[in-house]
Amino acid sequence: MKWYKEMFSNYAEKYESESFVQGTIGEVDFIEKEINFDKNSRILDIGCGTGRHALELAKKGYSVNGVDLSSAMIDKALKKAADEGLQIDFQQRDALNISYQNEYDLVYMICEGAFPLMETDEMNFQILKNASQALKKNGKLIFTTLNGLYPLFHSLENFIHSNSSIQNNNHNRFDLMTLRDKYQLEIEDDDDNKIILNCNERYYVPSEITWLLKSLGFNEIGIYGCQLGAFSRNDQLTTEDYEMLVIAEY
Repeated sequence: MKWYKEMFSNYAEKYESESFVQGTIGEVDFIEKEINFDKNSRILDIGCGTGRHALELAKKGYSVNGVDLSSAMIDKALKKAADEGLQIDFQQRDALNISYQNEYDLVYMICEGAFPLMETDEMNFQILKNASQALKKNGKLIFTTLNGLYPLFHSLENFIHSNSSIQNNNHNRFDLMTLRDKYQLEIEDDDDNKIILNCNERYYVPSEITWLLKSLGFNEIGIYGCQLGAFSRNDQLTTEDYEMLVIAEY
């Protein structure tokens, strides 16, 4: 089983207590500004998880659809929506296979919801392509991804040490030729079973992201530093940013 599929097959409850998902409100505020508070906007959340961004946007009156590979995550999202009386179309879908065409004003993928977790660069690119095809002619794509400048600037020893705090992250092997980080991650699922995952994540440098997006027809591409719960176009990307925030428009 793919590591990311195995990780989230039974992790919906504990996922919501992770530190990296605590910035939802600020991130939704940023999304609203990016679509000029237009309640007529149609929005697609790829890799929606338990629906944290989609739920907040729906509360504010936006039309949001969410897709995620994990059925456990989608079940949790649907339950939360029902509990709060919200009508959101959450579906268990693989981002590699979605086929929306010119339907959405905004597509977002936040907190590495799908891109860049795939095993190959071609798979990652397919996710970007599917996201771009889902957009209307003047649509906007927002996503976060791992910043390759961080491990390239820091020594590998320091980079691996900085990553070791992520729930028993061991056997880290960062490949400078492919910018892939392969490591073992030990977690406990929602039933407190210990699971060891063989993770494989791709880091990207800004020039790669720019080229990929231009090849998909985007003309305006902004790449910024990514601060949890405080996304901003004012944050210049630096070598100290573990993630980058990307905003692409036609």
